[in-house]
Order: sequence, then C-alpha cells, then structure tokens
Amino acid sequence: MAETDFDRIKQQVRQFVVEREWDQFHSPKNLSMALIVEAAELVEHFQWLTEEESCKLSPEKLAEVELELADIQIYLISLAHKLQLDLVAAAEKKLVLNAQKYPAEKARGISKKYSEYKARD
Repeated sequence: MAETDFDRIKQQVRQFVVEREWDQFHSPKNLSMALIVEAAELVEHFQWLTEEESCKLSPEKLAEVELELADIQIYLISLAHKLQLDLVAAAEKKLVLNAQKYPAEKARGISKKYSEYKARD
C-alpha cells in the first residue's frame, strides 16, 4: 500500500520526538493535557468574535489558527501512537456510528443533539 500524507506526517512526528528523547515525557496523561491546552489556544482566536467574524479571519489570524491546528494534530498523533490506536480507522468507525445516531433525513438542518430530536419520532 502506498504511503499517504498522513503516514508521512505520523513518521515525522515520531522522528521529532525520538530525536529529542521526549518519549519519556509522553504519557497518555501528559499528551492529553497538552492536547487540551492547544485546543484552548485555538479557541482563544475565536473568543469574542461574532459568527460572521469567525468565518472571515484575516490572513494573519488564519496563519495563527493554522499553527494551533497543527499543534493539536501533532499531539493527537502522538497520543494515538502512545496508545497504539489507528486514528484513520477510529475516524471511520466514528463516522459510521454518527451516521446511525444522526441519520440525514432526521438531522438535516438541525443542530440539536440526537437524543433531543430523536424523541420527536
């Protein structure tokens, strides 16, 4: 099977960690905490913006958001590696589960949780 871009990034992340001997610090606890810190840093870029403003970021702000997303992805890849989980397979599985919980014919145009509109049946 051909190597994907995601496979290449996973290998680059692993190499980065190995070269710095950081694996000793990369417990699931520490990686999950780092992941949530980076997610909070992402949220800071949108705090106090209107819905419209959040969709029209300046090129500079968009570049900052891009780097935060990269940090999140790097920690997510590291956590999945540490736990020996396949992120692609997990996402595929979750999409199947979400399709069952949120069938298009019932969920289309509705932002409520599935349990809220399911009760309308």
